Amino acid sequence: MPDDAAARAAAEARAAAEEESAFSHAAVDPDATAAYGDDPDQVIDFYAPREVLSPGGGLAPLVVVLHGGAWRAPYDRRHVTPFADFLARRGFAVANVEYRRGGVSIPGQGAAAETGGGPVAGRWPETFDDVAAAMDALPALVREFLPQADPRRMVVTGHSAGGHLALWAAARHLLPDDAVWRIDRPAPLRGVVALAPIADFTVAEKLDVCGGACRQLLGGEEGFTARLPYADPSLLLPTGIATTLVQGRADTVVPQAVAEAYADAAAKAGEVVGLTLLEDVGHFPLIDPAADACAVVAEEIAQLAW
Repeated sequence: MPDDAAARAAAEARAAAEEESAFSHAAVDPDATAAYGDDPDQVIDFYAPREVLSPGGGLAPLVVVLHGGAWRAPYDRRHVTPFADFLARRGFAVANVEYRRGGVSIPGQGAAAETGGGPVAGRWPETFDDVAAAMDALPALVREFLPQADPRRMVVTGHSAGGHLALWAAARHLLPDDAVWRIDRPAPLRGVVALAPIADFTVAEKLDVCGGACRQLLGGEEGFTARLPYADPSLLLPTGIATTLVQGRADTVVPQAVAEAYADAAAKAGEVVGLTLLEDVGHFPLIDPAADACAVVAEEIAQLAW
């Protein structure tokens, strides 16, 4: 119908404008960078708080940022450096984590077949190796490179695919016993704020989120079912860690239904997960310092961190 076509066109135009705004900011160099491994992508950028907001001028809460981009190589941590700087200007100490992502595929081989030679979503198991290693290394690296931060008040946030990784990082104690990333007790986190997260892989695959990115991340059709218990946050509940999801109702990249599915799974597991739904907001304003939605994100982080 004409009205439907007009509505779709308007939604696409708004989404394009939101994306353009989010990516229009100049990258912000960190105050320090440290390696947590030997690969060039195994690094963390640190941003010192620009203001001291802690009572008595004490140490600042630490916000760990995991960037999105469908776990694909073209999207690295640089695109969220304006967001990291935004948080630093709000009085947080920030650790912006890089990790290994999917490279260029070879058509016809496994998970790469459907990409036609384009970038695959993530690497198995390297993407997960890196997030686990970064989280484990952070306390020591923070003491050396970001002494203004209090790692005892740590909140993990992530956008889109990074939202998935943030939820996963908080659930490592619930991984199957044979998972190399499993830890014996919950991570020492104040909470998780996941932004438009790819939080339920089954629902995301049904909606073809990011062109089958979840399936690619887990190695294609042959790996998806077997690896799901090791990777899907909606199967790793309850975490016992305070968790809030922030989701734009107008998000066409990772639709609202994905976040709702995670919240429903948490409720069935006996855990209350916050779900903040923002009207007339799409995918990218959540990390765009020029958008009101970004201020909402900072407030949600503050609610858990302070």
